[in-house]
Amino acid sequence: MNMFGKITATASYVPEKIVTNDDLSNLMDTSDEWIHSRTGIKRRRVAVGENTSDLCIRVAQTLLQDAQLSAESLDFILVATITPDFNTPAVACQVQGAIGAVNAFAFDISAACAGFVYALSMAEKLIRTGSKKGLVIGGEVLSKVLDWNDRSTAVLFGDGAGGLLLEASSEQHLLKESLKADGKRGMSLTSGFRTNENPYSQNAPAYSACMQMIGREIFDFATRDVVASINDLTQDEAIDYFLLHQANSRILDKVARKLKQPREKFLQNMQDYGNTSAASIPLLLDEEIKRGTLSLGSGQKVVFSGFGGGLTWGTMLATL
Repeated sequence: MNMFGKITATASYVPEKIVTNDDLSNLMDTSDEWIHSRTGIKRRRVAVGENTSDLCIRVAQTLLQDAQLSAESLDFILVATITPDFNTPAVACQVQGAIGAVNAFAFDISAACAGFVYALSMAEKLIRTGSKKGLVIGGEVLSKVLDWNDRSTAVLFGDGAGGLLLEASSEQHLLKESLKADGKRGMSLTSGFRTNENPYSQNAPAYSACMQMIGREIFDFATRDVVASINDLTQDEAIDYFLLHQANSRILDKVARKLKQPREKFLQNMQDYGNTSAASIPLLLDEEIKRGTLSLGSGQKVVFSGFGGGLTWGTMLATL
């Protein structure tokens, strides 16, 4: 019998520290009005004494507790992140060790703000090829890769993690997907550059290790390429809600207009968390389930769509 992936639990975790737009105005030349009017963001969470693995471990522990599962029953753990604690070990391996998932293999996926959709797609393939259950987590501590003097980036991002439990089901729930990348436009958003300074290197290029972004190019990409991806997947489909990467409320406004869909269908929480990259979609999903807007097992038809550095973008049509 063919088996498919089904979302059976969700969880999220954000650091306690809240940094408002007014707080940022004490660090740089900006204001609440300037930030909110351009992005929709009012506040964000910033990790203090926690790293990406800590946030993801909390999500994993909550998922197991809520699902009343033992860690030993997991087959895999996938973590989408561009802010790992180390190059190695992977955050997913740190989670595996912390929760005692001794039977699970684990690895990270680096696809920036599309990372969670990429990881969910990979997890679905693992279920189809024999795995029974696993965790898919998106987690970021973006505060450690920001230039806190640069208002073009520092005001946009926040820290957090979200994830889900994916289990085998005889019914298909992840219905369609579209995963894309365009490395020719990848320099529109860069982060974490490390120069090669070995004894033999010469004329190594110099880029900033901090997040750098050409905002207009990313905005145009999101409202053109991402819209086309969503449109291709949702032809003749009645969609209950759209859960897009939480980058900017203006992007959601324009995407809704171009798709000719009610803005109310595009769920939003970036006003409270900012752009949390790979964490934004699972964080939004869990929050809306807790709020009652969404319900697992309801049959609601939703679209997940992430887009960002790489350039990468991924869209998935699913029933809850």
